[in-house]
Amino acid sequence: MGKGDKKTKRGKISISSYGKLRPRRKKFTVRPSPTKGAQKPEA
Repeated sequence: MGKGDKKTKRGKISISSYGKLRPRRKKFTVRPSPTKGAQKPEA
């Protein structure tokens, strides 16, 4: 089990592939959050 093994993390890195043992990083997305001073509907 090492660089030549496709089922290990080290093997995935050496052959530049991904899988369950080496998941891809999720891209960080910025969502517009509601502001603290948001106007509330008056009753």
